[in-house]
Amino acid sequence: MNVVVIITDSLRVDHVGCYGSHVKTPNIDGLAEEGVKFRYAYSENLPTMPTRRGWWTGKYHFHEAGWQPFTEDDYLLAEVLWEQGYTSAFITDVYHMHKPVYNCGRGFDTTVFVRGQEYDPWIVSPDVKVNVDESPYHRLKRGEGREADKLWCERFEQYIKNCSVRKSEEDYFAPRVVKEAIRWLEYVTKSQKDNLFLWVDMFDPHEPWDPPSPYDRMYTDPNYAGPDLIDPVPGDVEGYMTPEEVQHTKNLYAGEVTFVDKWVGVLLDRIKELGIDDNTMIIHTTDHGEPFGEHGYIRKAKPRNYEYLIHIPWIIRHPDRIGAGKEIDALVQTVDMMPTILECLGIESDKLTLTFTEPDQSGKSEIIFPQDLPTRIERQVLGGCNLMPLIEGKVEYVRDLAFGGHYNREWYARNQEWTYLLPIDGSRPPELYHRSSDPEEQKNVIGEYHDIANGLELELRRFVDALQNM
Repeated sequence: MNVVVIITDSLRVDHVGCYGSHVKTPNIDGLAEEGVKFRYAYSENLPTMPTRRGWWTGKYHFHEAGWQPFTEDDYLLAEVLWEQGYTSAFITDVYHMHKPVYNCGRGFDTTVFVRGQEYDPWIVSPDVKVNVDESPYHRLKRGEGREADKLWCERFEQYIKNCSVRKSEEDYFAPRVVKEAIRWLEYVTKSQKDNLFLWVDMFDPHEPWDPPSPYDRMYTDPNYAGPDLIDPVPGDVEGYMTPEEVQHTKNLYAGEVTFVDKWVGVLLDRIKELGIDDNTMIIHTTDHGEPFGEHGYIRKAKPRNYEYLIHIPWIIRHPDRIGAGKEIDALVQTVDMMPTILECLGIESDKLTLTFTEPDQSGKSEIIFPQDLPTRIERQVLGGCNLMPLIEGKVEYVRDLAFGGHYNREWYARNQEWTYLLPIDGSRPPELYHRSSDPEEQKNVIGEYHDIANGLELELRRFVDALQNM
């Protein structure tokens, strides 16, 4: 069996068609018809890099690790599959993962980093001139309070430089990632059509939100006469953006979602054309959502784990179409991906071992890694759950509560009825929301339901204690 994982970063669940959205995502929707759709999937650790650590280790980290490199005792999904003889590739434009300190290529046979996303220092030539002060896409004017933020001026200037080479739609980042993934598949399937592992990690629809035509006007109000603020400075919207500007920016984001979906479809179509569709598990998901003023701020300016940020779409299409078209209401989390993949491949995730042997006199060792790397794992215990019993209808749930958050800043506990937010940085008091009557989490009812809040906090702290004692 092959495994293809497709990540589209910062994708709000309420902007995916098969989750009830007006936003057009026909290719993701088609994948859901062939697979299972999890209605209540949640990120365990946020944002970008912490989420990927959960995906690739199957372990909870929100209580002990934030945005940081993988460690020596992290046994990554690609490393496990490498040891099992899989041929693998990692294709991405997430420029954070290109930074050498993170070592995100561990275990992959092939890695391709598509350069230039967001503020990646890709085009640095002084000959490429941009003028942010005159840009209609960004509200930054030096010398005027918040908008004088030099850092954000420099970042946006870098993005404009990176985009200066665009000549057609295929020069945008999502198409470039997909084309690289297809190039690898076309090459490797000439000699091998099984035991392939492909991780395609697209940064879009992450900001800046500037899709090409016609996607840039697909959802916008034709009567809107304001600027296209494709990359607003993260923070409070009051005094910075009008309600109309916020909505317009959100509409640009919706266009970006549909644009990305088109290229997801290009990849899915090529998988079929190459004759590997019927023996390939395909997974689509994201790391988190995106705030658009729902609680008074835009972008991920604050580590607040509201529904629109941590509730994510997640689709798994088994090659045998097990549970095709099924919607699953059970609580699932990002840490469940690795054990689910391993169990589908017949690799028992509760018996993972990795042993490093000392080189013998010939200089050979059982597993070839840098010789100064210590023996780092005898057994890795995964915190996530194998979701195949859910997909096969053998069980109705794998957990009663979902836990997660931002390391050292805010944690959350969620069940089907309640959301409890626990700021551990002292920034504000805890919050409690009743999910069915307040799905957008606007009315904090902790004053009315102290006992429920206390009970959820107790469960959360007990869970963290258990993780620390594993």
